Amino acid sequence: MLREKLMNLLNEREEEMIALRRYFHENPETSHQEYKTADKIADFYAGKDVKVERNVGNGLGIVVTIQGNKPGKKIGLRADFDALPIMEETGLPFASQNPGVMHACGHDGHTAYLMILADCLIQLKEEWSGTVKIVHQHAEEVPPSGGKSIAESGVLEDLDEIYGIHFFPDFELGEINYTSGWAFAGCSDLTIKIQGKGGHGSMPHLSNDAIVAASSLVMNLQTIVSRRINPYDMAVVTIGSFEGVGASNVIKDNLILRGDARYMDMEVGKKIEKEIRNLLRGLEESFGVETEMEYLWDYPPVYNHPEQTEKAVRALEKFGIGEYMEKAVAGPASNGAEDFGQYLLKIPGAFMNVGCKPDAEECYMNHHPKFDINEKALIIAAKAVGDITLTALEEQ
Repeated sequence: MLREKLMNLLNEREEEMIALRRYFHENPETSHQEYKTADKIADFYAGKDVKVERNVGNGLGIVVTIQGNKPGKKIGLRADFDALPIMEETGLPFASQNPGVMHACGHDGHTAYLMILADCLIQLKEEWSGTVKIVHQHAEEVPPSGGKSIAESGVLEDLDEIYGIHFFPDFELGEINYTSGWAFAGCSDLTIKIQGKGGHGSMPHLSNDAIVAASSLVMNLQTIVSRRINPYDMAVVTIGSFEGVGASNVIKDNLILRGDARYMDMEVGKKIEKEIRNLLRGLEESFGVETEMEYLWDYPPVYNHPEQTEKAVRALEKFGIGEYMEKAVAGPASNGAEDFGQYLLKIPGAFMNVGCKPDAEECYMNHHPKFDINEKALIIAAKAVGDITLTALEEQ
């Protein structure tokens, strides 16, 4: 009866879920700047019989604690709410009203579904035992990430399990994709400054060209993966920004490189950092430049704990397939990064992918200016996480 009541409540509030998603989509805010978004979320819980903690972690995180009718298991549910610095090109009637900022990764949908699911659990709190903590997380996209700071805040240290989902338009509507074990890559942000000696283009012998040194480094960085990492291990090193703009007849004095490293094993990540620092020492010796690197360890690999993953899949197969979803599919790990891994370092849990392929002819992936989700995926996510939550609460 409890599950039936929850599913009925979610059905009744699907339109509200969609309206919330559209509000957040129209009013996006970038990482660590989500002030109005955080206020909107906190206001939603005002007056409800829950504990609301604001400014959790290194910014605007919100943790809402819902107590059931008696003590029991303690389950965490997390959704992120930051947007990206992207100019939206969807043409949607509820497109971003904040130029240059867009919900291009589905966090608007994550937040909307979880708010309504949380409120339905609040309405039914006298009918279930245990505790549910709703984690509305800021700053997933940019280090230092909100997930790391919330996981380290101590607010969640009493949780037995934690779960989350992500919308992906390359999966069909009605499909939930999961990976037991290593599921998403770890990601380290790197910023390298190279200091040479500027001068006139006609007198290179009196200068020390930072661009030449940096160009050599960019090429040699690729040898880390091809010659320093075991071919059976996943590793990627990318330089995505080469900030060396200047005049055509000026030898560049200094510049900055920005990029990231990705890996499915923390030891591989450590190996990558070590090899980059070795190359920088060699660059200083070979080119006579000075180098400085900031290497941020912010997104560990996402490790889905097998027991919790199996439990979640079992709940979906028992209740969801044929009712609100079509299939649960085991898939390969992704090279994408997700700071949900910060929670899983401390708390057993699982992170799953919910298909949200739009009805449009062409599908645009996350972080694209034309990214969109099929809003029918919102109710699927809410019901799926609802079933996983009730199953987790009931199992002793």
